[in-house]
Amino acid sequence: MQLRYSFRLYPDTGQQAALAKAFGCARVVFNDAVRAREDARRAGLPFPKAGVLSTRLITEAKRTPERSWLSEVSAVVLQQSLRDAETAYRNFFACLKGTRKGPRTGAPRFKSRKDSRQSIRFTANARWSVTGGGRLNLPKIGAVKVKWSRALPTAPSSVTVIKDAAGRYFASFVIDTDPAVDAARMPDTDQTVGIDLGLTHFAVLSDGTKIGSARFLRRAEKKLKKAQRELSRKQKGSRNREKARLKVARAHTKVADARRDFLHQLSTKLIRENQAIGVEGLAVKGLARTRLAKSVHDAGWAQFVAMLEYKAVRYGRTLVKIGRFEPTSQTCSTCGVKDGPKTLNTREWTCLACGTLHDRDHNAAINVKTAAGLAASACGAPVRPGAIPAQREETGSRGLSPEPCAA
Repeated sequence: MQLRYSFRLYPDTGQQAALAKAFGCARVVFNDAVRAREDARRAGLPFPKAGVLSTRLITEAKRTPERSWLSEVSAVVLQQSLRDAETAYRNFFACLKGTRKGPRTGAPRFKSRKDSRQSIRFTANARWSVTGGGRLNLPKIGAVKVKWSRALPTAPSSVTVIKDAAGRYFASFVIDTDPAVDAARMPDTDQTVGIDLGLTHFAVLSDGTKIGSARFLRRAEKKLKKAQRELSRKQKGSRNREKARLKVARAHTKVADARRDFLHQLSTKLIRENQAIGVEGLAVKGLARTRLAKSVHDAGWAQFVAMLEYKAVRYGRTLVKIGRFEPTSQTCSTCGVKDGPKTLNTREWTCLACGTLHDRDHNAAINVKTAAGLAASACGAPVRPGAIPAQREETGSRGLSPEPCAA
């Protein structure tokens, strides 16, 4: 399977200027492609094909005074920008037809230089390379310093250079993982577990383990409010406002990075220790419209389940998601009698049929495991195997689904 490995880049001043030029040229080509498609739609003409757009918006545009500066960046960057526009339109039309899974995507929109995320992509024919000193050599940009936090398992097929809202640069490599190596990293086990996700505790396992909720956003809320207040007082368009904006973006980045690290460590630990995992399918979008919206977003349930999905596929584990309407909190895990709905402040309850005292979350986790059919057979194998494959696409444009980073 394909995964992304991201590493921090530290370009010097000249390289930052070259990257800004490449981001701008890729953005212009993408916007020109969207404009050409929209003009054709308004005129009732068929959409111009990718080859026609490539000739008109790149090859011929370089010869004009208005677009001559496109030749200052790698042609591969411009071609990949056109491919991003093509893929964005393909995903949009697939959503209209109902053939694309996942959330619906709208029509591609024009990019702005003020977008919080800028990116360019280099494929193998761009002749980028990693130097002997460990730097990333990019065409017409130079050898950029990289912070290698780990070794690449195989030779990458492409690299995407990303600049986020906080002004940080990253190199994202597409890697084809080796199933044999992955199997050696995570040998089979006979353990299974059910997980009940919540707000009081982030997760309660069917074996009784309770994992506390870190509440990363809540803990940083005071600092975030102060930074946002300072930003609102700055004059629009001033350099001080840009400095204040970066301060806010960096504060939010620390929260997101801490949450992502916590979710990666926990999901990897659960995948390593269990051959099969049962989890409840939560309606996160619906819960995010209630008074608990901030806490729901802060918990990151959807991101956690997505990590479990692709790691289960990668390491040969089984992940089963049960229906969101399964009465896991109403059913006694001892005798199986449904005891009726309970308010959120009821954390413990006694079954009227068998008299067992239940911890609400622990009981729900056991019921999740039972409903997922993860009771072990005599040979120790899960009764209900079958993994849920996770979608993975390399992206740098609107209308494309982001790919999770490898743990």
